[in-house]
Amino acid sequence: MKDAAPQTIYLKDYTPFGYIVEHVDLTFKLHPTATRVLSKIRFTPDTSTSDKMFFLHGEQLKLISAKIDGQEISPSYVEGGLQADVPDTAFTWEAEVEINPEANTALEGLYMSNGMYCTQCEAEGFRKITFYPDRPDVMSVFDVRIEADADNTPVMLSNGNGVSKGEGFATWSDPWPKPAYLFALVAGNLIAHTDQFTTKSGTEVDLAIWVRPGDEGKCAFGMEALKKSMTWDEEVYGREYDLDEFNIVAVDDFNMGAMENKGLNIFNSSCVLASPETATDGNFERIEAIIAHEYFHNWTGNRITCRDWFQLCLKEGLTVFRDAQFTADMRSEPVKRIDDVIALRARQFPEDQGPLSHAVRPESFQEINNFYTATIYEKGAEVIGMLKTLVGDAAYAKALDLYFERHDGQACTIEDWIKAFEDTTGRDLTQFKLWYSQSGTPEVTVREEYNGETFTLHLSQKSAPTPGQDEKHPQVIPVAIGLLNTDGEEVQPTMALELNKAEQSFSFEGHTTRPIASVLRGFSAPVILKQDIDNTRRAFLLAHDTDPFNRWEAGRDLARDSLLGAILEGAPHNAAYLDGLKALLCDETLDPAYRALMLGQPSQSELAGVIHKMGQIPDPAAIHTASEALRDAKARAFADMLPDLYAKNQVEGPFSPEAGPAGKRSLANAALALVTRLDGGATASQQYAHADNMTLQLAALSALIDAGKGASALQAFYDQWQSDRLVMDKWFSLQVMHAKPADSATVARTLTQHADFEMKNPNRFRSVMGILAMNHAGFHHQSGAAYALLADWLIKLDPVNPQTTARMCSAFQTWKRYDAHRQSLIKEQLERIATQSNLSRDTSEMVGRILDA
Repeated sequence: MKDAAPQTIYLKDYTPFGYIVEHVDLTFKLHPTATRVLSKIRFTPDTSTSDKMFFLHGEQLKLISAKIDGQEISPSYVEGGLQADVPDTAFTWEAEVEINPEANTALEGLYMSNGMYCTQCEAEGFRKITFYPDRPDVMSVFDVRIEADADNTPVMLSNGNGVSKGEGFATWSDPWPKPAYLFALVAGNLIAHTDQFTTKSGTEVDLAIWVRPGDEGKCAFGMEALKKSMTWDEEVYGREYDLDEFNIVAVDDFNMGAMENKGLNIFNSSCVLASPETATDGNFERIEAIIAHEYFHNWTGNRITCRDWFQLCLKEGLTVFRDAQFTADMRSEPVKRIDDVIALRARQFPEDQGPLSHAVRPESFQEINNFYTATIYEKGAEVIGMLKTLVGDAAYAKALDLYFERHDGQACTIEDWIKAFEDTTGRDLTQFKLWYSQSGTPEVTVREEYNGETFTLHLSQKSAPTPGQDEKHPQVIPVAIGLLNTDGEEVQPTMALELNKAEQSFSFEGHTTRPIASVLRGFSAPVILKQDIDNTRRAFLLAHDTDPFNRWEAGRDLARDSLLGAILEGAPHNAAYLDGLKALLCDETLDPAYRALMLGQPSQSELAGVIHKMGQIPDPAAIHTASEALRDAKARAFADMLPDLYAKNQVEGPFSPEAGPAGKRSLANAALALVTRLDGGATASQQYAHADNMTLQLAALSALIDAGKGASALQAFYDQWQSDRLVMDKWFSLQVMHAKPADSATVARTLTQHADFEMKNPNRFRSVMGILAMNHAGFHHQSGAAYALLADWLIKLDPVNPQTTARMCSAFQTWKRYDAHRQSLIKEQLERIATQSNLSRDTSEMVGRILDA
């Protein structure tokens, strides 16, 4: 039977819980199929609220007993939990429940992962552990006792500081009030990689990364990343760690990347385990960033949390912004900014412009799990960045200090966050708050005027209607600009213009020759820039712009223009783009990682979106053909320099994942991909044979697959790495990613029949089905085979793991871009999913929103 229709929850209906939770005592008697959870919770009526209905959330719990002040009671079961008559004064609630961790394939609450007990409580998983007011504004201190079979479960971890442990038990105490979503418990046969950190005030903190036996050799980089994060947060934000120990646990079966539970961060194994032999440079950088992100949550998320889930961006947007700052400081600021914008345009822009569009702070939701989106995270971070640009670095730092001082230990709202900035700067930020409530991606149009002395930029903004928001208002948009002369020299350093009306003009006096404008430097706002400039000017900016982002953007625009010409008109590829790019690649003063990014080109999905916005129907096959032709054209145009570029960026000596050597490897591997188009894979074969790290091995294997010579290498790779689950995810992904469009569904289907494919493991499922959805021409092949295959597997997965299923449904969100034939095929699959009798609320909501577009 299909789940009951999900209830819509509205921000405007928020009311506080009627009771204060003074203290929580939990005892876990762990058993794979019959864990007993005993709770003892001290409640006090909240005299500031009028609603005194005593309701505790609870799902999939077998209630053994319930007591109030020691007296047995029989509470009333209602949808989503239970109610009880309680005293008008302080009282103690006690309950004993039984749960089945082994049967919990949804990976929410308490579940088993390869014999390890693990929890995931964000957003609403704690209600699957015991009866509790499972909402983020209910904060309390927790004491936890864990009991388990000592032989099979020697390590027992929870939040806070360890108090005591003995044969078959451990106790933990977290002195800092927290909401239930930050609760964590992990228990099993684990090995610790340990270290220490001394805070700026002299406190010694014990650090540990806990892993399964056999993984202890993959922890060193993660530990160094943690210590760098702790140091950086002290130096840049003045935030010091506040417990005696900090634990991280690597878990194989995990829906998310990681979770910031107080003092006990739980990580998807792929986001913490790394060695040169098994992880790529991209993996190392991602691990460094995610460890930083979860650690930074200790203050922006834990010490100050969300009042309700509508405020999710309050912790996630701010923390994503902070981890981006960290990565920029640890590595390359321009490269990090470009990487973030590529990801934003690939994930968030389509979301903003399609049926899943929602505000950074939505006004309503049905399943909160469906709002862990690029809009909340990535666009939320962009909003923080704009605010920092508008008020300046010094005022931003003062506002953050005030925010931490004022709201430590509280569950807060966007209004609390904005008020700290208003009180610090004296600015009225009412209009700026529209970024939190107004969905969609604004378009900023630029028109230039020059009269012989005065240069004027005329800026205008508009936002298209989005679901539920037909009328849009002008927003505050910081547009960073600089002006160059014809020699490429800056005549106006970067400054931020504040666009806050539908139309505004900004004049610059004293220019006896017409300057060349560099607009939206650093991608100062998450907008679509419309500017009528020709390829001659783009080539000039590619060669001379002093802003690294806009220099890259000029090359990107040239590549996009060349591709659109080939796709829509059959035009030859732009020689000016190739010449300009060649000159840039020869400039050894530029960061190799930056030059490697310059060799990239717009994704096929991005091109489809551009063509759709032009009012035309994108043809995935034509887009794929043009994209491959441009790569061939680059290979031919750069043929004389590619061997030297490849050779000069080989890294000598022991492997290091730091930015310098990683950048050289990225440029060498980008050159290898082009060289392979000329030598048929000879250089790639040599690299594969001699590779001593995963970055080089995987790049060579990718090139060999593209050259049609990957079969033996794929088998050798499997034989070498079949016992390493994370490397095998790469093996699965690579084959689907590089499959030819006509073969992609067949390749994916064959891999799902492989003995090592495991649907219940989110990483493995995403390594096939997630990558299939990213293979644009393959997923949108006119046969519809990939649509049907993904739908088949989403139907299979939904009863097992609704959260992963719902998120994967977003692969269909752009379906109305395409021709009637493809729309019909996708609609058929969406309707097939929607009519499943046992469809979860998570998936039902997502499919419904996509179909209703």
